[in-house]
Amino acid sequence: MLTERQLLILNAIIDDYITHAEPVGSRSVSKRDDIQYSPATIRNEMSDLEELGFLEKPHSSAGRIPSQKGYRYYVDHLLSPKKLSKNEINNIQSAFKDRYSELEEMISESAKIVSSLTSYTSIVLGPEVFESTLQRIQIVPIGSDAAVAIIVTDTGHVENQTVSLPPGLDVSELEKVVNILNERLKGTPIVHLRQKLTNEVRSVLRKYIHQFDDMMTMLNETFASHQNEKVFYGGKTNILAQPEFHDVNRVRRLFNIFEEDELVSKLFRTEEQGITIRIGEENRFEPFDECTIITASYSIDGKHMGTLGILGPTRMEYPRVVSILDYMSKDLSKLLSARYYKG
Repeated sequence: MLTERQLLILNAIIDDYITHAEPVGSRSVSKRDDIQYSPATIRNEMSDLEELGFLEKPHSSAGRIPSQKGYRYYVDHLLSPKKLSKNEINNIQSAFKDRYSELEEMISESAKIVSSLTSYTSIVLGPEVFESTLQRIQIVPIGSDAAVAIIVTDTGHVENQTVSLPPGLDVSELEKVVNILNERLKGTPIVHLRQKLTNEVRSVLRKYIHQFDDMMTMLNETFASHQNEKVFYGGKTNILAQPEFHDVNRVRRLFNIFEEDELVSKLFRTEEQGITIRIGEENRFEPFDECTIITASYSIDGKHMGTLGILGPTRMEYPRVVSILDYMSKDLSKLLSARYYKG
């Protein structure tokens, strides 16, 4: 447990280092309006914070910089999201006032907005289902109580998952369901399947299927399956403006990673609600050991659809980035739900 004085000094050092990217000394901390302690007192506390692992002392410098443990403590206990200015809010809202003909354009624009507002590299994950429609569906029994549901899209993508069959289901009933689904849902955008199932196909199934409720549970489970993600980037070169990334080899490794969408998707994917922050080695990926990844999920009618993310140095402007991602994810969810869900 840190003392109130240590908390104040740690917060001041992190704020100063985020702003200036230079090791922070006791004298500069003492000059802050919110610090009322002498340089000697601050020096002693800084030494204690270093022993506790919250600060580090770079070579050939009398000042200190935050450690990854220090940033984690700051994020968990001291971080207060910064209120967005009217100008920032207007920039977000005006960008989304445009009528995009394709949802992919809206997701791509989100990546650009986030990178321009934060000056970091943004990575937005969006499901490929936005671009594909249902070609056919098959449900193949693999036992008395389970089946494999196979969804084939017009792009040739095939996705399958194991689902639970209603107890005592007759095979002829299952065939009837599959025929109805293929007749009524072929050509439907994958993102609209659950909506159309509920609004249009439900009444037909109720009329012809005996175990209607159990069947609807199975179909909702089938159409809620995870979909492949597409990666959109904004401000890839923004990372070059950060002093931490002036090492050519380090930058090359990061840019090589940007060429591997599947890996990037894995690193940034989250289905957690709210903001997720992973600092340095918490990313469990060596090239990102000195990076922070902040993500927020967005949804359509409450169903997770993708992830908004920021990649930058651990010396990130956390209060502002958290506020921007939180606002953007909620605004994007609202817009997508209004446009793509009419239940």
